[in-house]
Amino acid sequence: RTRCIFFPSTMFVGSLSSVAMIGVGAVFVLRGAMTLGDLIAYRGYWWQLMGPLFSLSSINDMVQRAIAAGSRVFELLDEPEEIRDAPDAIALDTVRGDVQFKNVSFAYRARDYVLRDISLHIPPGGSLAIVGPSGSGKSTLLSLIPRFYDPQEGAIFVDGHDIRAVTQRSLRSHIGVVLQDTFLFNETVLFNIKYARPDATMEEVIAAAQAANAHGFITELPQGYDTEVGERGVKLSGGQKQRISIARAFLANPQILILDEATSAVEPESEFIIQEALERLMKGRTTFIVSHRLSMVRNADVIAVIDDGRIVELGSHAELMQNGGLYAEMYRMQMGEEWAEATAAPASMGQDL
Repeated sequence: RTRCIFFPSTMFVGSLSSVAMIGVGAVFVLRGAMTLGDLIAYRGYWWQLMGPLFSLSSINDMVQRAIAAGSRVFELLDEPEEIRDAPDAIALDTVRGDVQFKNVSFAYRARDYVLRDISLHIPPGGSLAIVGPSGSGKSTLLSLIPRFYDPQEGAIFVDGHDIRAVTQRSLRSHIGVVLQDTFLFNETVLFNIKYARPDATMEEVIAAAQAANAHGFITELPQGYDTEVGERGVKLSGGQKQRISIARAFLANPQILILDEATSAVEPESEFIIQEALERLMKGRTTFIVSHRLSMVRNADVIAVIDDGRIVELGSHAELMQNGGLYAEMYRMQMGEEWAEATAAPASMGQDL
């Protein structure tokens, strides 16, 4: 409001004074009280005065916008944290990766449940794939593991510890996340990989990049690992950004791994390379996978099918295909009837095929 009043008012007064000066000066020139040169000189002095005033009004315009934006930013920063450590919270020094959901229900708004009565157990080193229609609660379920939210009912346990009874920093230090939308800083490739562990050596960074199938394309960049990637990695392709994200996860070396649509935003020619890197990353780690591409999830130890916030099917790929439920229907729609029947066949039959 201040901006809309002040800036036009300043311009109006300045323009009005210019018109008045020329009008009065013209009268003086006609009466012989001053010469035309005097009027032109006077107008030059006027502009030397009004030019800085217009600049000041523009600065004030920016200041007013900054004040309005800043107040909203600080309003957000001053919001109290909803997720806090318990006063007697303990730190998890080591984690085996045993994760258990016990009757977990969650709602973003009171009583409007997104997840209902979820019970799952993933042993150390196991893999759980979560599939289902869009909006069924898959990503929300994964967000509960690092305590981005707390469930309204039930509890989540890591190695037998209720995650609400451990510190958030220690819990999240054992969790690695590879998301669909990879965030890269406007910094070098080296900085973005080392963000997972700033004290890592160059040899460790290169080893992580090699494991992520990223070392090859990094060495081909103009300055190699010292190449700046631009804001949000704009200078890299989607597949390259994702491989840097995977290298970051390798360097962090977490025991619990979350893959949320990790291959959905990459070009087809990079998908196989990324899947190979992800399979290498998953070895020996407790892994949670969310993907609309069911070819990514069929090798998981257990597949949970979620619909409308509830687990409607649970089992291996072969078991769910034999059941002929929602998973089998989704798989056939995506992969084709003939291929679905072949992949649902027993292992020996699959080898013959």
